Amino acid sequence: MEEREKNRRSDVLIVGAGASGMTAAIYAARAGASVALLEHMDRAGKKILSTGNGRCNFSNRVQLPECYRSRNPQLAWQTLQRFPLDATLSFFEGLGLSVKDRNGYLYPASDQASSVRELLLLEINRLGVELFTGCRIQWIRRTKGRDACFEAGTDQGTFTGNSLILAAGSSAAPATGSDGSEYGFAEAFGHRLITPLPALTQLRCAEKDYKKMAGVRTEAQVTLFTEKRGSRKDGAERWEFAARDRGELQLTDYGISGIPVFQVSRYAAEALHEKRKVRAVIDFLPSMNEEQTWEMMKNRTAAHPERTCGQWMTGLLNGKLGNVLLARAGLSDKTPVSQVGETGWRSLFDQIKAFGSDVVEANGFAHAQVCAGGVDLAEVDPLTMESRLVGGLYFCGEILDVDGICGGYNLQWAWSGGAAAGMSAAERSRS
Repeated sequence: MEEREKNRRSDVLIVGAGASGMTAAIYAARAGASVALLEHMDRAGKKILSTGNGRCNFSNRVQLPECYRSRNPQLAWQTLQRFPLDATLSFFEGLGLSVKDRNGYLYPASDQASSVRELLLLEINRLGVELFTGCRIQWIRRTKGRDACFEAGTDQGTFTGNSLILAAGSSAAPATGSDGSEYGFAEAFGHRLITPLPALTQLRCAEKDYKKMAGVRTEAQVTLFTEKRGSRKDGAERWEFAARDRGELQLTDYGISGIPVFQVSRYAAEALHEKRKVRAVIDFLPSMNEEQTWEMMKNRTAAHPERTCGQWMTGLLNGKLGNVLLARAGLSDKTPVSQVGETGWRSLFDQIKAFGSDVVEANGFAHAQVCAGGVDLAEVDPLTMESRLVGGLYFCGEILDVDGICGGYNLQWAWSGGAAAGMSAAERSRS
């Protein structure tokens, strides 16, 4: 599959052999187009192998517009409706993939991400797609004239295509091949780039207490507030609600991690990039409302008035976490609960239900699963993925300004956009 000729022409030229690029190649080839697929890593689909902790959560039964974030979410949803979940399942089942459903989260029955990658590569090979790995793009241009086409100069020669699909990903997880290099090519064709920022990542916080809680995992609800644009006031009016999520929170020596943090992290990254402050508020007992929590605290105290505050906390929350909450409430773990007054209990209640933390940084691209931002969707036809600025130029995958929440949504975006781009590019290049 890796023929190394100085020049090669095809109907469709695709840059990037990740999830969206391989899908685009398959759909273009099935439509009868000749396809050249260029990948700068030593193998295709490397990022797929790390998804779902190596099991590849490739989609989700629950498909809602709010699962996909963008400056133009309505356009993203049009693409997803063109190639929805049932089309994705039909596509993969046709490749030979058996599907495992875990409460709506869809995985290969083998629980191996390598199964998804291998089946895509088998189909690429069957269809005669020419795959060039270790192929570094040096320049891309569109020729002028009546028979205008696209040319890509690489360290393996020049490749020419009637249509060009840019599918090389974002800046997230550069170790898997996503280095953001393709953004420059998009801008060279006149496209607007919404600043790429890390998403689905951890958040670093200012408080030193986190070193005492490192390693704790606990069910929690994380609510993110961001400073209002243009705000210079103190007090509650300075803040606005940004996002909220609930799940297993992981406390690290530098801040907060885990799925609920990943889900809200893109809003923190955006605000911090705009030099706005970010505040995380954590509820460590999300299964109880405030009234239920207060009643539980009173009953717990009445049941064991002989205990110390540290003993009172035992069995309720992790010990390391409990000690920090007590300290922040101004209580000692050795203080008898009988000596704690109303003010002390109210302070502890506030720490349990609304633990405030100043977010100072979103972990960078090396730790992020995807990016927020990218090529502006307003400049792309959502049904064909063709550029509205340059005929014959297509985009799919993470290069675009769409980032899904955790749960298979970013891969669903890759399959949907790749299918639409592949079919459309093949139709145009052969017309």
